[in-house]
Amino acid sequence: MVVTGIYYALALTAAGAALGWLITPWCGVGFYVLAAFCLWFFRDPDRAIPEGPYAVSPADGKVVLIRRKPESTQVCIFLNVFDVHVNRAPIAGKIVDVEYKKGKFLVASREEASYENEMNTITIDGDRTLVKFSQIAGLIARRIVCYKKPGDFVTMGERVGLIKFGSRVDMTLGPEWEVVVSEGQRVAGGTSIIARRKS
Repeated sequence: MVVTGIYYALALTAAGAALGWLITPWCGVGFYVLAAFCLWFFRDPDRAIPEGPYAVSPADGKVVLIRRKPESTQVCIFLNVFDVHVNRAPIAGKIVDVEYKKGKFLVASREEASYENEMNTITIDGDRTLVKFSQIAGLIARRIVCYKKPGDFVTMGERVGLIKFGSRVDMTLGPEWEVVVSEGQRVAGGTSIIARRKS
C-alpha cells in the first residue's frame, strides 16, 4: 500500500464522518466509497522479477503504440484507473538523469501525449546501454511522483515512483535491444519482459 492512498482515505473518511454527523449518516456513504477506492487504487503488490538480459515493463497497462526507428524503439504503455500505478525500473543500473518537463494534460492514450503532456523522464545507464522511460501525466493524473535522483543505483523491477490516476509511461530502448511485446498486449510492471538484450 502506497502511503498516499492512506492519506487520501483518511481525509475522505473524515469528510464523510463530518457530513454524516452534520446532516445524516447516509450523506457520508459516497466519501466512504471513495476512501475504499483510494486504498484499492494505491495498492502496491510485490512482483516476481525475472532474471536475465531483459528490460521489464516500468508500469502496468496496455501497450498502445510501438515506434520503431533505426536508432531506437519506443514502447508506449497506457495505464487506466484500474491499473497499479507504481512505476518500476526497467533495467538495473545507475540513474544518470531525471528531467521534469511541464506540459499539457491530454488524454494519456493519445499519441501526442508523448510529446505534449507533463512528464518526468528517467535515464538509466546499465552495462553499456541507456534506457529511458517517461512518467507522463494524463487528463486525470495531475501528479507525478519520483523517488529517485541522479546518481542513485537501482535494480531491475525496483520501485522508482508513481503517477496518480490515469496516465502513461513511454520507454525508449537502443538498437541493442530486441522488443518482444506487441501493440495491444497487457503488461505488468516489473514482471513482463518488454525487450531482450541482443547477444
